[in-house]
Amino acid sequence: MTTVGLIGSGRLGSTVARLAVGAGHDVVLSNSRGPDTLRDLTSKLGPLARAATPREAAAAGEIVLVSLPVKAYPKLSGIPLAGKVVMDTGNYYPERDGQIPELDSKSMTDSEYLLGFLPDAQVVKVFNNIWFKHLLHLARPSGAADRSALPIAGDSATAKAAVTRFVDSIGYRTVDAGLLADGWRQQPRTPVYVTPYGSRDDEYGTPAGAALIRAALDATTR
Repeated sequence: MTTVGLIGSGRLGSTVARLAVGAGHDVVLSNSRGPDTLRDLTSKLGPLARAATPREAAAAGEIVLVSLPVKAYPKLSGIPLAGKVVMDTGNYYPERDGQIPELDSKSMTDSEYLLGFLPDAQVVKVFNNIWFKHLLHLARPSGAADRSALPIAGDSATAKAAVTRFVDSIGYRTVDAGLLADGWRQQPRTPVYVTPYGSRDDEYGTPAGAALIRAALDATTR
């Protein structure tokens, strides 16, 4: 099984960790407040989980999840992620992140912005379009008729294949949304963002298969 390093262990990150542990993966969790603040979470996740610093989580992970506010991306400079497959869950919210000119002008996507701080990493956009409670409850085993799909975007076919294998292991199909530059198709305020999986009034969600996710991506315009 894979060792997954997590930089950011909030609602979405901890949900991915829970699904990963359930699939038999080892997880190394980190946040900005230090390993001691993650002891309760790792205790709940069990022996496949441990807490670490972001640098340690990055070094340990065969695949690494970055689940941080976009405004925190500059802090990742110097983290040992060269050559690593990095799953980016981030979404740019100016009201939270402040104004970032490159993203306001749409000259780059938020994942391309992340790549600027991790120039030798293989970044893949994933998990950013689904509410964390739906992510938890919509996971299904391979072959299930009601298995949901998640869009992914990235520049490396090898990295996308690695992410697809991981996503499959935790209960989802993937739909290739294109390059990192195409990642705007799965950002907030697009048809594929949150709504295909049902209302947040129902934490169990509604399954959204690959055809529905592909149609939502194709319906997206700028």
